[in-house]
Amino acid sequence: MGVNERKSLFHFGYRRSPDQGAATPVRHQVVIVGAGPVGLSMAIDLAQRGISSVLLDDADRIGEGSRGLCYSKRALEIWDRLGVGEKLVGMGVTWKLGKVYLGNEMVYAFDLLPEDGHKMPAFINLQQYYLEKALVDRVLELPSIDLRWRNRVTGMEKRNDGATLTIETPDGPYRLDAAWVIAADGARSTMRDLLGLEFKGHTFEEKFLIADLRMPADDIPTERRFWFDPPFHSGQSALMHRQPDESWRIDLQLGPDANIEEELKPESYEPRIRKMLGDRNFHIDWVSIYRFNCRRIDRFVHGRVVFVGDAAHQVSPFGARGANSGVEDAENLAWKLVAVLRGDAGENLIESYDLERTQAADENIGHSTRSTDFIAPRSPAERALRNAVLSLAPHAEFARRMVNSGRLSVASIYDTPLSTPDEESFGGSACLGGPALDAAMQTADGAACYLLENLSDRFELLYVANGSAPVVPDDIKLTVIGHDLIDARNDFQTRFDAEPGSAYLLRPDQHICARWRHPTFDKIAAARARALAR
Repeated sequence: MGVNERKSLFHFGYRRSPDQGAATPVRHQVVIVGAGPVGLSMAIDLAQRGISSVLLDDADRIGEGSRGLCYSKRALEIWDRLGVGEKLVGMGVTWKLGKVYLGNEMVYAFDLLPEDGHKMPAFINLQQYYLEKALVDRVLELPSIDLRWRNRVTGMEKRNDGATLTIETPDGPYRLDAAWVIAADGARSTMRDLLGLEFKGHTFEEKFLIADLRMPADDIPTERRFWFDPPFHSGQSALMHRQPDESWRIDLQLGPDANIEEELKPESYEPRIRKMLGDRNFHIDWVSIYRFNCRRIDRFVHGRVVFVGDAAHQVSPFGARGANSGVEDAENLAWKLVAVLRGDAGENLIESYDLERTQAADENIGHSTRSTDFIAPRSPAERALRNAVLSLAPHAEFARRMVNSGRLSVASIYDTPLSTPDEESFGGSACLGGPALDAAMQTADGAACYLLENLSDRFELLYVANGSAPVVPDDIKLTVIGHDLIDARNDFQTRFDAEPGSAYLLRPDQHICARWRHPTFDKIAAARARALAR
């Protein structure tokens, strides 16, 4: 067994841009720094809404270890709107079941999507390099995105009307002017350093071994498996996920005092993995030691420079909240930036990005911190409580509910001034401020379809047929449930608590910003204006 780091699984060549020979910096509406999943998603979203961008990345390859792995239903729904959702599901390993063990005994199991009638699954597992390659392929289909590899930002002059970036390339430096700069350059963000911004939060000293390995194991179910105090790794925790290509992801807790240099030696990690897997044949592709942080910068919006993804916030990997929350950042920002650039809204709308996504970051950091504290208690009292919960879990339902091996990522529900408060009560699982829930539907001619794949990228009113539909402003799309889309299985009725005559106004990111039992033109127009921060 050896380690193959796959450092150039996908390699992209540098090309010189005409901007590099310009006498003065060329101005662009949007420059995105960082071509990871978040930056790529941001560029695609803007392009589909008619806005060009320049996308800069300091590397020229994809494939340095699998890194990100678990992608949530909401992230997949966003990527489906961006044209890659079905492709990613086809490439990935679909799962929804999770099991938690104490030693060899299962103490807790969960089903993340017990109901059907959704196009996207609860989760897929897919190596990050495959995700990034799919997004790059989509970028290359969109001529309004100028993707520049080996373009490293080294300086920035910030102004009220944008910023001028200094960019280093194999041909030397050049300068670029941007009306808006989106910093999507990850946890080690240069953009954050250039603005002198600091993370605030907690750094955990606990160390974990993470490994990708290949082995045939059709007898192991496709589910998330987490162990506390397993017999193969006494006193610690372990996590196991299936990946495509007969590949598996393993995380082993090592403790805060583990020596990173020693643990990265094959003679240290191979016996650990062998003890976990028994006499199975396996080949290690990639191995790393990590510590993690639960922290964020104070503000995500700094004039015309806006931070998204890991450049803005960091969480532990338990719960798969990193990349998934970053993609929600991009979706939240994209439609608002388009509205500002088109003159439909003032720049104060971008402030709502800061409000909504710092709210989401705080929620994710809270869940992530609690998960980490349960997995790796920081004090004797926390450890005593954790051990008591685990000892009771096989016998008591209330204790099983307290077991926390990582509350998995769910879609954000915004408590936001952009939403119009309900006038009447609504039940169902769809929430004001939350994304529209998918539902199995039929088209007017009887073809099977899903709700979300039929939504536009504009404001949209979903009206449940009851006589004449309400008149809506010209810039809102009207979809009549019962005529344009048929709720044959009553999924929509159940999830939205939909009665005849009810209406739901969706923002361009598919979040519900208003709903009524008795809509009128004036109410709809006012709710749209409120959602644009007018």
